[in-house]
Amino acid sequence: MIRKDVIDLFRVAPGKKFRLKDHNPGWKQEGFEDFGKDAVKERAEEVLARSLADLAAAQELLYADGRQSVLLVFQAMDAAGKDGTIKHVMSGVNPQGCQVFSFKKPSAEDLAHNFLWRYTKCLPERGRIGIFNRSYYEDVLVVKVHPELLGRNAPRDGDKVGKKFWEGRYEDINAFERHLARNGTVVLKFFLNVSKDEQKRRFLERLDRPEKNWKFSPSDLAERGYWDDYMRAYEDAIAATSTDAAPWYVVPADYKWVTRAVVADVVTTTIRGLDLAYPEVSPEQKKLLAEARKKLDAE
Repeated sequence: MIRKDVIDLFRVAPGKKFRLKDHNPGWKQEGFEDFGKDAVKERAEEVLARSLADLAAAQELLYADGRQSVLLVFQAMDAAGKDGTIKHVMSGVNPQGCQVFSFKKPSAEDLAHNFLWRYTKCLPERGRIGIFNRSYYEDVLVVKVHPELLGRNAPRDGDKVGKKFWEGRYEDINAFERHLARNGTVVLKFFLNVSKDEQKRRFLERLDRPEKNWKFSPSDLAERGYWDDYMRAYEDAIAATSTDAAPWYVVPADYKWVTRAVVADVVTTTIRGLDLAYPEVSPEQKKLLAEARKKLDAE
């Protein structure tokens, strides 16, 4: 496992000043010094492999216990590696106990409701892990950068879309996540922190390799032009909504093997730290089990 003090580097402490520039997208060394620079990647891959094995066991216990659920929220700029991280981290998990939802442009029906409506329909059942590949945070990120997308959700009576409006949305999100936590859903939020230079490199790779051309969209390049606006929006949202009930982790994303190792370890450690247990078998059930054994042995 990754050391707790290393994990704490990525967790955003509630109520403290938060700046994205204090988080290095290219982090890859701290916490692995004892293994030498040449073994950093190998060490991260070992952590990932162990975490995946532990996660499979932890997820089985979560499913059997059936009292709590886990919601993983992934946010990032384009090409930061959300899809790959989800694929690798959840590769050993039983599909029956995991649900993944990707949220695209809201429909007319979505816009006719409050901004949290379409996400509440996709929350994980007790015993399951739910994954939001993008989430309700889009409504304080993309929509903040492009307020014209608010549509019917714009303030009524001609009020200005300003600081007060966004603070209200942060309050709504915090209240929503507190509600989830009180009702047995553990919320973990990951911002995959990729640098602008690394995003450029990955975009060029998508253009250079025919098998990756389908991943590139002109809209990705258009949104890159709003990079600074997005960084401010992320900074504001993370600072306002990282709480004890639903913490944010700002995960270095320039090296995919670091991203995957960190996310896997946080998820596994969190689930293993829950008060979970396999259901107890009643005396009556034990009698039925004993009778079943006798019948099977008699065949």
